[in-house]
Amino acid sequence: MAWLGRRIPKRRKLPYSYSPALSWLRYGVLGVFVIALIAGVGSFVALLAPYSSYGRIANNLFQPIWQWANNGLAYLAERADSYAFYETEVWIKSLPTLLIAVATFVLLIILAVRNGRTYCNTICPVGTVLGFISRYSLFRITIDPEKCNKCSLCSRRCKAACIDFKSYRIDNSRCVTCMDCIGTCNHGAISYKYHPIGSYHAAGSQKGESIVTAASSATNISSDNNMDNTRRSFFTATALVAATSLVKAQEKKVDGGLATIEDKAIPHRNTPITPPGALSAHNMAQHCTACQLCVSVCPNQVLRPSTDLMKLMQPEMSYERGYCRPECVKCSEVCPAGAILPISRVDKSSVQIGHAVWVKRNCIPLTDGVECGNCARHCPVGAIQMVPNVAEDRNSTKIPAINVERCIGCGACENLCPARPFTAIYVEGHERHRIV
Repeated sequence: MAWLGRRIPKRRKLPYSYSPALSWLRYGVLGVFVIALIAGVGSFVALLAPYSSYGRIANNLFQPIWQWANNGLAYLAERADSYAFYETEVWIKSLPTLLIAVATFVLLIILAVRNGRTYCNTICPVGTVLGFISRYSLFRITIDPEKCNKCSLCSRRCKAACIDFKSYRIDNSRCVTCMDCIGTCNHGAISYKYHPIGSYHAAGSQKGESIVTAASSATNISSDNNMDNTRRSFFTATALVAATSLVKAQEKKVDGGLATIEDKAIPHRNTPITPPGALSAHNMAQHCTACQLCVSVCPNQVLRPSTDLMKLMQPEMSYERGYCRPECVKCSEVCPAGAILPISRVDKSSVQIGHAVWVKRNCIPLTDGVECGNCARHCPVGAIQMVPNVAEDRNSTKIPAINVERCIGCGACENLCPARPFTAIYVEGHERHRIV
């Protein structure tokens, strides 16, 4: 973001300048973050966690924009009798999460353009922790007072606003060692060198700040290669993201029919469904950082961000667009926080995350008087059997009978039920997962 801020300066001159560290804000935000983490307020933790913010922006903001762009190209290509592109459905998984992602992205842009790395070294709790550790780094950037002519170029180039050129000091708790200052200095007054333990509090320097005399030995490191490597890494990462998004956008969804199909309504569940490997709703709420990785990799669009205030943006399962296939364990493979533990395909088939519930008033054999049996035919564990509606009449209309002890809650029955808008069968989640 700071790179973007430097590319879009407000003035012709270098836009940055030294500013004292706002320690009260940095450690205040960190304290609130830790308290929320201990208290289990996952939604507030997710708002501050930088990795969660990135996941929300990429999955809820960038992905729909990319899909809309793809659909625009598909429209133009079709007019030119070309089918190099085809339209994909743009799914807004959660409106509250989208709004939060947009607000976060706008805030980051404003801070980057106006103040460089203010978010990274002042607001972000991870940046605060890393900054505290950096105070005691063995290698750090220092200023040689005898070579420095106080031209202020380094200070005006520093996106972290941590170089006080007047006092020859660098606040290492905010410095990210980008090396821009070394490349900017025309007099070789700034260098990156080893500082032995015990040399942190030199006379005239504050804790965590660097100052060096001409007698100090310096090991200068060329900044050009570092800057080039930084730019190269940025463009490489951007290319990888673009390529991944392109592949994702080209996944075609086929509904198999020409008639207009009414969308399914989300049933009311007394207990939300959590993915296999989550162990329980409590474990999910305690460990999930709402990074959206599991949501983004789910191939069947079963996972989506929750709109519940206490679990805001954390994933929950619903089966309007697909069901949890027994052979898929992608969410357990990508979760970095332990909210969804790794699980094998064999073990997943024996984990009961919920059970199916039949809603008699919606069942097509009873409402329309026709045979159905979709739920029984597609149940992967054989937990649903079609039985006569009238026990004494074996030729009466067949209705589903559910073996709740055998059902694993995969949602195949709910997803494939033809009843609209509310299905005749849905899955009720379990607070704690069971083994069947």
